[in-house]
Amino acid sequence: MSKAALKAPEAEAPAPARDDTQSDTQRRIADVLVAVKGLHGSEKAAILLLSLGEEAKPVWDRLDDEELREISSAMSNLGPVKAEMVEFLIKDFVNRLSGSGAVTGSYEQTHRLLLQFLPAEKVDNLMEELRGPAGRTMWDKLGNVNEQVLANYLKNEYPQTVSVILSKIKTEHSARVLTALPAEFALEVMQRMLRMEPVQRDILEKIESTLRTEFMTNLARTSKRDSHEQMAAIFNSFDRQTEGRFMGLLEDKNKEAADRIRSLMFVFEDLAKLDPGGVQTLLRSVDKEKLGLALKGANDEMRNLFMSNMSERAAKIMRDDMASMGPVKLKDVEAAQQEMVVVAKALADRGEIMLAESGGQDELIY
Repeated sequence: MSKAALKAPEAEAPAPARDDTQSDTQRRIADVLVAVKGLHGSEKAAILLLSLGEEAKPVWDRLDDEELREISSAMSNLGPVKAEMVEFLIKDFVNRLSGSGAVTGSYEQTHRLLLQFLPAEKVDNLMEELRGPAGRTMWDKLGNVNEQVLANYLKNEYPQTVSVILSKIKTEHSARVLTALPAEFALEVMQRMLRMEPVQRDILEKIESTLRTEFMTNLARTSKRDSHEQMAAIFNSFDRQTEGRFMGLLEDKNKEAADRIRSLMFVFEDLAKLDPGGVQTLLRSVDKEKLGLALKGANDEMRNLFMSNMSERAAKIMRDDMASMGPVKLKDVEAAQQEMVVVAKALADRGEIMLAESGGQDELIY
């Protein structure tokens, strides 16, 4: 037997002690690196400016409107930001930040911060826009808008534009919006989507800008109308004498609020409660161009109501006029419908027609 075989086995060297602290630190650094890679430039800027607080005023002053909008939007959606990430992104300020450890971006914090160095009106307009649906991008925000609300807006846009918008949002939401659109219009949109080629960046930016300024802003403003709508419902429950007395008092204090409540007390769809004589009186009193625009965006019930109270020739002319309008803006349709409501209320005040409130004692029985 060889000497090598007889040699006693040497004791194995002990394994080096595991440095759990070092391993945990490395793991945390790796997590931060991964998280930072997933941040957009506007989000990194938002963390920096949020951390600097008021000391960031010289930076805010140099931002243009688009940069201000992007960074403010990112800031309001940040949520909690880990201290490690803050330190990684702004090492120059690590000592000042170590006391708080982390920053939290929120709608309220963003609003307070912007008010310290921007005009109140500009801040209010910006925050009103941010108050819209949640989402980092315009397409994410649209994905959080109710399909019926989105469809009501898109049905007045060009099919080509709608096809681009629906191609950018989630397919499930796109399907629900298509279902809510008028059948012929939806078919045209689908055909456009099938033939769609890559969309140029400047066209996408123009569509996003229009959605931001027209749709999202109006959507945000709508969310603040609950108190007026509730008060309008209360006024609807008053008898005419009580309504007139309180409306007069309110007008003396806040005419804008009184006008808003008055407009909400009777909406365009409520005109369906008019009797045939009332419809004909209203038709003689409204501008024909405004009537066509109002009916363009009305449902079938409202269209049939007014068309059935016209002569056959007048109804045909009205349909031809509506068809020749092409796509129309939702805001123009709503303005025309509101004008019809104002005319109807004026006629009712003069006793020429009777407005019946739903569920009330004034509801007409035939």
